[in-house]
Amino acid sequence: MQRRNSRSFFFIAIFFLLALVATAQNKGRINTIIVDAGHGGTDQGAKGSYSTEAQITLQLAMKVAALLERELPDTKILQDRTTDVFHDVRQKADFANQNKGDLFVCIHVNAAPPIRHSEITGYRTRTYYTGKGKNRKKHTKREPVYKIWHTPNPRQGTGTYVWAADRDAKKADALSERFESENEITDAPDPSTPEGQIASRLWVQKYFKNSVRLASMIQDEFVKIGRKDDGVLQRNEKGIWVLQATNMPAVLIETGFITNKDEEDYLNSDKGQEEMSQAIATAVIKFKNMIDASRGGNLPDSAK
Repeated sequence: MQRRNSRSFFFIAIFFLLALVATAQNKGRINTIIVDAGHGGTDQGAKGSYSTEAQITLQLAMKVAALLERELPDTKILQDRTTDVFHDVRQKADFANQNKGDLFVCIHVNAAPPIRHSEITGYRTRTYYTGKGKNRKKHTKREPVYKIWHTPNPRQGTGTYVWAADRDAKKADALSERFESENEITDAPDPSTPEGQIASRLWVQKYFKNSVRLASMIQDEFVKIGRKDDGVLQRNEKGIWVLQATNMPAVLIETGFITNKDEEDYLNSDKGQEEMSQAIATAVIKFKNMIDASRGGNLPDSAK
């Protein structure tokens, strides 16, 4: 009886060992996805005729997260805000890094300045003087009078941004923090050595390529639903922090122009939000499947 129990225990142990090995082998390289709704709270971002960027981004982010949770049940989907609250860009980057995100998807809405128009409505005579004392002379000049007005900018379209190449050093700094803080990363370059700094840059290049891949896939999905394609762009001004300070591949999606009434209506409509959120989620899922299936993945095999 004792021998039989020992044999049963042996087979049970083998079963659980095989299950653990299978689980480890099936574990993807993208296990945590951060979905960021731009702006919020005291910072409402761009404004349209009746809505704000913060409102639209939150609605889209909630829908994107719900789709990803449904389609990727084994992947952790985290949102840095689910209500109308303000988090500055450093808080957003910290949230993504502290939660060990493998992918950062930031959702925004674009804006374009109104177009200035002018028309001559008449003329007026302006008096001015030159010289001093006895040499002071009076002059008159005929000047046009302008009527000035502005009309909404008709610009439209979607674009997906990655950090600009000149910000690679900042991205390497963020990546170094990940090397120093994550116990599960082994054989990572030591950022305190020249060799480690070079290796960090190589990893940043890997992140950059994967960010561009994801951005391209997102734009492809937008084209499929009939959106105007502004392409994959590099950003090195406002909004860059969350792209350069997150130690993972990162994209920032400008979903449309809230200053264009047609675009604003689309982004606020059920149809528009369903199409846009589905396009983003579809691209992210395709990207994850591609990375998880690749031998290289986001990071070298020894780092995941």
